[in-house]
Amino acid sequence: MPHEVPSPLGVSYVIPVLNEVAYIETAIRTVLEQDYSGPTELILALGPSSDGTTELIERLAQEDDRIHVVFNPATDIPVGLNLAIRASSHPVIVRVDAHSELDPSYTRRAIETLVRTGAANVGGVMKARGKTPFQSAVARAYNSRFGLGGGSYHGGAEEGPAESAYLGVLRREVLDEVKLFDESVRRGEDWELNLRIRNAGHSVWFDPSLEVTYWPRESWPKLVRQFAATGIWRGELVRRYPARNPWRFFAPPVLVATIALSIVALALQLTGVLRGWPSAVLSLIYLGPAAYLVLLVLICFSRAGGPGFSDRWRFFLVLPTMHLSWGVGFIVGLVRGARDTVDTSRTGI
Repeated sequence: MPHEVPSPLGVSYVIPVLNEVAYIETAIRTVLEQDYSGPTELILALGPSSDGTTELIERLAQEDDRIHVVFNPATDIPVGLNLAIRASSHPVIVRVDAHSELDPSYTRRAIETLVRTGAANVGGVMKARGKTPFQSAVARAYNSRFGLGGGSYHGGAEEGPAESAYLGVLRREVLDEVKLFDESVRRGEDWELNLRIRNAGHSVWFDPSLEVTYWPRESWPKLVRQFAATGIWRGELVRRYPARNPWRFFAPPVLVATIALSIVALALQLTGVLRGWPSAVLSLIYLGPAAYLVLLVLICFSRAGGPGFSDRWRFFLVLPTMHLSWGVGFIVGLVRGARDTVDTSRTGI
């Protein structure tokens, strides 16, 4: 008697959306065009947008009955994700970002990995891309181990258990078990969720064959606001989970601290307040910023910095913008907590 072939698992895609008129339609199209044979639905958690996003989504929802909309007046990403997950009806949740684009085979291959490994969450590689010279420089920084610290989903790691996952293809039953996303965490909510998933005895799995295109912020102000807010919330997460954060999260704030101390030391030396051997000992603080600058020059003005000289200069400016914004934010979050900090790069302000 032939074995019965199991039916493909149903999939619910969830996307929090706020002021994303330039990106959301493409993100939605890549979801609807997945080569997956099982039942699917797309649930958009729509914040109060002011750039035409609402009207665009309403039109797209009328064109395809797989698209459903829930309203997220709070605008926060974890709140929107939870609203969308609660409104879903399938056993697999695929998180999608409004700035992302899925390869047509993404869902099929991710679920194959989910079943093969027994993991609770599967994620792949974030492949950042840019449409303008500035956005391309930011994308290059995202894809560089020097840029974002070498997390597995930025490439270079082998398949296996992971600390966290980019976006994620998750088992709904495990999400329910760990009580969904923590709505008090406005940035870094995915890392915090995956920590609770692992603490509950489940595994998070990295599969480098899964790639998702990501479009970074398009301007200096948005980049600074995004990374400052992310840094603040990372500082908050260190306060909440002091022994669970990898060392790479501490590199940017250490850089900021050594630069600040270097400025103080230089002022004391130039004014003659500090002389002799105390001055010589204090001069050791310059080694940190100097080493960073040398490394920055070597990386940015090599082939890794881009094809042209202007690309390399732009990369040279983007990298410290990301590192210092994140580092300053981290120190603020660590000292006083995140409080009500939001990522205003998403609000259109």
